[in-house]
Amino acid sequence: MAADAANNDANGIVASRLRALYEAVESEPVPQQFIDLLRRLDEAERAQSDD
Repeated sequence: MAADAANNDANGIVASRLRALYEAVESEPVPQQFIDLLRRLDEAERAQSDD
């Protein structure tokens, strides 16, 4: 039983740290080169569907 409690505590710590990390990454701006790449991919997809 003590091992289960310790495991749950460890899981909770890992989960909260991962949540904090993801929140930090989520708040970062998307690099312009990724935005440009997505735009080019959208344009290529539209051009392909027009054929």
